[in-house]
Amino acid sequence: MKRLTIRARLTLIYGGLFLLAGVVLLAVTYVLVDQRMPQPFGVKLRDLPKISPTTPSGQNVDDIRALLQEVQDEAKRNALESLLTQGGIALIVVSTVAIAFGWLLAGRALQPLLQITGTARRIAGADTAGRGLHERIALTGPPDEVRELADTFDEMLERLDRSFDGQRRFVANASHELRTPLALNRALVELAITRPDASAETRRLGESLLAVNERHERLIDGLLTLADSENELTDRTPVDLAEVCAHTTDQAGKQAPGVRVRRALAPAPTSGDLVLLERLTFNLVENALRHNLPADGWVEVRTGLVGGRPTLTVTNTGPVIPGYDVEPMFQPFRRLSRERVAGARGFGLGLSIVRAVARAHGGTAEAQPRPGGGLIVTVTLPPA
Repeated sequence: MKRLTIRARLTLIYGGLFLLAGVVLLAVTYVLVDQRMPQPFGVKLRDLPKISPTTPSGQNVDDIRALLQEVQDEAKRNALESLLTQGGIALIVVSTVAIAFGWLLAGRALQPLLQITGTARRIAGADTAGRGLHERIALTGPPDEVRELADTFDEMLERLDRSFDGQRRFVANASHELRTPLALNRALVELAITRPDASAETRRLGESLLAVNERHERLIDGLLTLADSENELTDRTPVDLAEVCAHTTDQAGKQAPGVRVRRALAPAPTSGDLVLLERLTFNLVENALRHNLPADGWVEVRTGLVGGRPTLTVTNTGPVIPGYDVEPMFQPFRRLSRERVAGARGFGLGLSIVRAVARAHGGTAEAQPRPGGGLIVTVTLPPA
């Protein structure tokens, strides 16, 4: 019973109650009919004339009385059996029809709940946190308990949608506001270290400040990209992942000249935002180069169609990564072993941006440890 759906349980309850009521009605009818027809022929044996034990023809009155009693009992028995048989058949037929109608009525009664469940499932399966909260149930009908539940659910979605939008706007606005003082700091430091009378100590201090300022600028750019990629794309242009990877690997490969980069770029046409897709591939390659072996390391970049879908796979050598540490690396400001402090190896936004961009394009980004050390990251996008 616990494994049945609510619709099936309601149908069984409706059918069971109807069948029980039919059985009770048939039993009551049987008792009433049994009481109302004691003598089928309307003749009472005690009303027979009290004559001599034998008739003029020699027929015994007691034999006639016994014969009439037997005929009456048989007629009564046949009538009651016919009532039970025909009533039982009718009850089975009507109960079957009632169960079918109960199934239809239960489905109609549960239709608003199915609509609420479908909306909740679409929101829960949204690609990015906060995306899909713009959907509403907008249930119509009488103001009953189900309508009140749907309206409450819509109100909750409205508040969550405003909250997520506010967070994204805050990140974007804060990042934009921080860009101006960082640009001003860079200009002032560059002006100070390029003066002819600047001492060597001042130049070293200025170069350190410029390095710190550059890291902050990269952090701001990463936050802006992350905030932009969590918004749904409105404009899409045809893009070939093979061409994007060919361009970005050339750029990123200059940062680690000691690491070999192998490319197997087959055509992988898709559609989307070119800037975001370039950032996606650049982050993957840069991450694979940065977290690599100091010697004899390599990175492999592959593109192509897998199951008809454009796919980008980046594989690298590196330290052995436990399986339980892979998924947390896709969270913002998370790196290997769940570190959260930014250091020389980055801020932990690379894979977060990769997944956010992939989901904004309707795709996926997954990773798995490579046997022997390193990581295999696979990005799958919709076809063009």
